[in-house]
Amino acid sequence: MANYATYPSLKGRKVLITGGASGIGESLVAHFAAQGASIVFLDIQDEAAAALVEQISASDSPKPTYLHCDLTDVEAIRSATAQAIKTLGGLDTLINNAGNDQRHKIEDVTPELWDKLMAVNLRHQFFLCQAALPALRESSGASIINLSSIGYLIPSVGLPVYVTAKAAIMGLTRTLAHEVGKDNIRVNCILPGAIVTEKQRKLVLTPEYTAEILAAQALKHHLLPADVSRLALFLAADDSSAITGQSYIVDGGWI
Repeated sequence: MANYATYPSLKGRKVLITGGASGIGESLVAHFAAQGASIVFLDIQDEAAAALVEQISASDSPKPTYLHCDLTDVEAIRSATAQAIKTLGGLDTLINNAGNDQRHKIEDVTPELWDKLMAVNLRHQFFLCQAALPALRESSGASIINLSSIGYLIPSVGLPVYVTAKAAIMGLTRTLAHEVGKDNIRVNCILPGAIVTEKQRKLVLTPEYTAEILAAQALKHHLLPADVSRLALFLAADDSSAITGQSYIVDGGWI
């Protein structure tokens, strides 16, 4: 059985995670809680969020706090961030995880759909960072972790606006790292590959596509949300205190 790292610097760390009710976000919440971090997570999936809070509360980990927040609404982002910072008593780590890989054809993209997909996949990351920066500057060693995707590197097809947004997150990460480095805030990016979540199982991972993924990967096994979460733990911990402006691929060697 594998033994994974414990990071003493994460105990009591104040963490805000977006899209935390399911998929990779759910795993992030559980992994940071297991390290003893204090967590607020944002989502719109109230039932899933309540179940996750109950599950973690039944363990020895600190109970996370859930806040309902529509991340396509900038005012809601600002309000939820302020409430999260008040609840936590500050902020050390922001994880911009939320996104939606809704499939769409080039011909079907209207200006309204473009704006909607950018709002759910890119815009909120910037405005979360903006809202969180005053509190992060008060931390002794803050970390921002943005979730992108290998989608623009493959490149994926059938979701061009999503792919564009995920590529832009790389640029956002690089510029923010240099903007806020003087405040001892680190900004890094994680690019997951084909991570097996419940949503992906239902909507995408047909036997044919699964076989295609495993053929492309160097590692011939499925990747799980925990594979992403363990990297996020390292990037939030003091162990990575000299690392910023970088992007890390978790794809089993697909790229």
